[in-house]
Amino acid sequence: MLERGRLITIEGVDGAGKTTLAKALQAALLDRGIDTRLLREPGGVRASERIRELVTDPALSIGPRAEALLYAAARAQLVEEALEPALRNGLWVVLDRFIDSSLAYQGVGRELGVSAVRHINEFATGNLIADRTLLLVIDPAAATARSRSRGEPPDRLEQEDDEFRTAVTKAYLELAYAEPDRIALIDASQPPELVLESSLAALGDLT
Repeated sequence: MLERGRLITIEGVDGAGKTTLAKALQAALLDRGIDTRLLREPGGVRASERIRELVTDPALSIGPRAEALLYAAARAQLVEEALEPALRNGLWVVLDRFIDSSLAYQGVGRELGVSAVRHINEFATGNLIADRTLLLVIDPAAATARSRSRGEPPDRLEQEDDEFRTAVTKAYLELAYAEPDRIALIDASQPPELVLESSLAALGDLT
């Protein structure tokens, strides 16, 4: 019987370096002979990418509940269309954001409540849980500076103020303290090569 693959999620505030790590991690796992697919949230499949256009558009007014439900809908389609098939076929999946993002951003940042947001996402994903979550920890101000240095216009969430980003950072840490076996804290202030090294070490027991 084919062994089920592993789901590795990468979390952190905007500007923490999630996308950079995700690409490097996929390459490193492939080099080790582990068939690995890279996906992102919201997005990864066509319908979810369409939803991404909505939730990131700074010109749109989207209420907190609608925002949470849109993220959950995009996630549901990604799980059905891409995640579960890949995992069933024995692939590892490196996923740039997953449920923890909604718990931190909508549950705490938007003040909808972690429990309520967790509930809709458990339904959306069929209770799919990451095998390991790499939480990139960085000072919110440093992360904001990184985001702005890209020279790209900020999306809806990136336009939020320092208080919002601080609340999200604290929420992520509380999630990590509650689930230390799943969530590994990674110092994102390190050079990218050391962030990758720390991340690979955090996955050591899964290989």
